[in-house]
Amino acid sequence: MASNINPNDIDGAYPVAGQDNNSQGFRDNFTNTKTNFQAAAIEITDLQSKSVLKGALTGTTLDNNMNNGTIYAVNLNDVSSTRIAVTATAGVVTINYASGQYQTVSTTDSITFGFINFPASGFYGTVRLAINITNIAHTVTLPAAVTQGIGVIQGYNSGTITFAATGIYVFEFSTSDGGSTITIEDLSRPLANATVTATTISASGNVIAGNVITAGTVALLTGTAVPVGGTAGAGIRLSSTANLGVFFGSGAPSLTAAQGSLYLRTDGSTTATRLYVNTNGTTAWTSVTTAS
Repeated sequence: MASNINPNDIDGAYPVAGQDNNSQGFRDNFTNTKTNFQAAAIEITDLQSKSVLKGALTGTTLDNNMNNGTIYAVNLNDVSSTRIAVTATAGVVTINYASGQYQTVSTTDSITFGFINFPASGFYGTVRLAINITNIAHTVTLPAAVTQGIGVIQGYNSGTITFAATGIYVFEFSTSDGGSTITIEDLSRPLANATVTATTISASGNVIAGNVITAGTVALLTGTAVPVGGTAGAGIRLSSTANLGVFFGSGAPSLTAAQGSLYLRTDGSTTATRLYVNTNGTTAWTSVTTAS
């Protein structure tokens, strides 16, 4: 904006030395000086309330709230985001977008997420969420608005994600319509339902895929010791049905799996102890008779 301060209103050559000067000239200079000071006070106050500052002005607290103002043609360098440790660890956990774009949660039980304060419709907002799953029995249930990207999330079934191993899982949630439609992206694990071409595929956790095409070796769960009785989720899982697949372990199977799942017994030594099939969708297994 153009400044209202006008230094030309003040006669710098008045009063004239060595002669009598009309008092009106003094009054005019004083009046114009006061008017310029008033304009300066208004403009400085406006700048103090609206400017982006490197530090707080004397007697104030720094507040660079842009009020959704547009910044463009900008070159950013060394930019960070606020990290928020969410205190809720079980049940309903509310993620406040306005608090920060990187938030962490550590579970003490299963959790159900909700989101608030996403940018208004027409503006894009994204928040990363690092979830520390401390027990594989803990599940994560997503709000109904999360409808995009769910088809490639490992362990996803009907709005709920299950995990085959403990650890930190990082997800990104984004929206451009105020949170009515939310997209999820798994940033820490391979995508499910993918087609992979390679000579060797190795993983220390689960690899879930629709088709794996390889001329070499597919290695799964190479860092997992053989569990006694098997472990739900630790195996080759099939379809969107929870825990339907092929599992393994020593001793008779004791894990919960979907009906029709298979169990390979590593220490089986007879025709009736090498292979089992689940018959009821929980812990009932029957042996499959194999050739000697």
